[in-house]
Amino acid sequence: MQDSQIIRTEYSDVMKKSYIDYAMSVIIARALPDVRDGLKPVQRRTLYDMHELGIRYDKPYRKCARIVGDTMGKYHPHGDSSIYDALVVMAQEFKKGMILVDGHGNFGSIEGDGAAAMRYTEARLAKITQEAYLADLDKDIVDFMPNFDETEKEPVVLPSRFPNLLVNGTSGIAVGMATNIPPHNLTEVINGVVKIIDNQVDEGRETDLDEIMEIIKGPDFPTGGIVINKDDLLSVYETGTGKIRLRGRVEIEKLKGGKERIVITEIPYTMMGANIGKFLNDIAGLVENKTTTDIVDISNQSSKDGIRIVLELRKNADTQNIINMLYKKTRLEDTFGVNMLAVANGKPETLGLKAIIEHHIDFQFELATRKYKNLLGKEKAKQEIQEGLIKACDVIDLIIEILRGSKNRDQVKKCLVEGITEGIRFRTKASEKATAKLHFTENQANAILDMRLYKLIGLEIEALEAEHAQTLKNIAAYEDILTNYRSMAKVIMKDLDRLKKEYASERKTSIENAKAAVFEEKKMEEAEVVVLIDRFGYTRSVDLSVYERNKESADAENRFVVHCLNTDKLCIFTDTGRLHLLKVADLPYGRFRDKGTPLDNLCNYSSTEEEILRIEGLNAVKSTNLLFATQQCMIKKVEGTEFDVSKRTIASTKLTDGDKLIAVLLIGEEEQIVLQSTDGYFLRFMLEEVPVKKKAAIGVRGMKMNAKDQLLQVHLLTPNGDDIAIYKDKEVHLNRLRISKRDAKAVKTRVS
Repeated sequence: MQDSQIIRTEYSDVMKKSYIDYAMSVIIARALPDVRDGLKPVQRRTLYDMHELGIRYDKPYRKCARIVGDTMGKYHPHGDSSIYDALVVMAQEFKKGMILVDGHGNFGSIEGDGAAAMRYTEARLAKITQEAYLADLDKDIVDFMPNFDETEKEPVVLPSRFPNLLVNGTSGIAVGMATNIPPHNLTEVINGVVKIIDNQVDEGRETDLDEIMEIIKGPDFPTGGIVINKDDLLSVYETGTGKIRLRGRVEIEKLKGGKERIVITEIPYTMMGANIGKFLNDIAGLVENKTTTDIVDISNQSSKDGIRIVLELRKNADTQNIINMLYKKTRLEDTFGVNMLAVANGKPETLGLKAIIEHHIDFQFELATRKYKNLLGKEKAKQEIQEGLIKACDVIDLIIEILRGSKNRDQVKKCLVEGITEGIRFRTKASEKATAKLHFTENQANAILDMRLYKLIGLEIEALEAEHAQTLKNIAAYEDILTNYRSMAKVIMKDLDRLKKEYASERKTSIENAKAAVFEEKKMEEAEVVVLIDRFGYTRSVDLSVYERNKESADAENRFVVHCLNTDKLCIFTDTGRLHLLKVADLPYGRFRDKGTPLDNLCNYSSTEEEILRIEGLNAVKSTNLLFATQQCMIKKVEGTEFDVSKRTIASTKLTDGDKLIAVLLIGEEEQIVLQSTDGYFLRFMLEEVPVKKKAAIGVRGMKMNAKDQLLQVHLLTPNGDDIAIYKDKEVHLNRLRISKRDAKAVKTRVS
């Protein structure tokens, strides 16, 4: 191949162009709705296919598998799951402000249950879809384009009569952008559209957003609930982005004996699906970790009739405080992130409330213009025919004479249209002369030739004249609509009013300003407890008095005995250099002989991977410094306050490869330290020589050792004490060792 035939280009440029093409394809043809009908391509194609298959609201249901297969084969070759998922969503009342598909069978539930397979479910168009989305498609009111293989035609957009983008909302993720528009109340949206048109027609002015929001109060979620940041909605609807705070609706039911129970009847829109189960688990978690002790039972009594989650409370419980806890610590209060992104004029654009409605109004005037131009053309065609037939009735004798004197249809047609009488036999010259003055149009001539004789009956002629009069009225009306903005506006508003009257619905979501939920967590009464951990890792806490009565048994049977407060945390130091923090309140509390719970189940500690070196209460740790020593004789002091963290597991120290922690000691009044190696080397020096380091530091070397030697033990010497270490079953009096310097070479002590 010659170089002249090779097109050289930069690889990055090719990738950039390809990626942009891909991104725009996903944005325009897959993920984002059109501002005009508020539908994504898959939704639009599915509805149009059902329309073409004749699956109307007054016809029998058809298998969803048939609908999906036909849509995929004709219009949407992107897989059956995307089509069926779109079909299911359009049939779910709890997701859409107005369902577009009438489903028959299992189409899922608000609690996250999926729809049955498409072979089991059936569907048909909803009545409103047929009347407000698919009507007048035969009147050339929208453009059609070839499908993916150019074997069919599909509408570029459906002629939606109201702003579906607002009524049903939408959500979608494209490439580099996403949309999330909440649903709104149909009645309010239509009233808002009418208000804008009215102001333009009657007063010749634009409508302010404030004025629109007096009508469209805010979103209206099918799950109900409460919008609690009313004052923020103006900004959200002005910019098209922002956050809407939602709360579930809660009722308090009085029971016998002074008890009460909390009943959740409506949930935030964002809690739908699996989040309901997570919500119940969150409440159970709050009870388990003792955030509240007033909830004694949780039950989900929801059904097809609606949400009903019941929380049974203790007698004399602070009900309002518990409700505030649910708002504060669960998804009963949640945020809906608004991003009103849609395709407008062929490109993605973030639109405010007013802009969306104005785009819709422009679309409605475009639809009305095309519709009435089409109707006007048909009426004018009818007028032409009617006038021709009426004129023919007046000269019917002459026309019959022409028919009888002619040889064929073409000869008659030329005579009626052009006045050519050659070859036609007339009874008189007067008739021939009169024929030349007829001058029918070609369409009129065809209609005359096709006219049946019964049309000459007097009553039929009267009916024809009446029909002609009506046609003239229609033409005048259509011309008025097309030439007069006010007249077209009235027609559009009349259609909207009809839809509003038939499909109006009450608002489900309340709009208000609410104060932030304040939850006052009941403080635990502070008390001294003793944490007992046996050699198998089973852990529990007991009251101090219980421990003192069983002190001898407790000390003998348990590996760790920790005195602390019930409000404290346990600091669990392991040989891997990890620190696990565990709330004492999370430990099982009870009787002395209770077995307890394995420590592995209470925190991130793993008994198979690490060994506990020390367990202390956090309060004790914070009040002093800690001494860390590793197997390779790296030592350091760390301030105890460094371990007061919120995380459950942190690195208590830094270790080099192959090293491990052997000792974590709390420093009290001790002034000296003794390091003991496995080979029997001892080094005694002043504790002040050990520097204070951060927990992330490795430390400094404590003493010089042989290559194969390791640090075995660390001893803190008490003043004026007689501390003893054991080496080869012999006692070593540590206070008698010679005081040296840190990092000196240790001396092997002779054991006598």
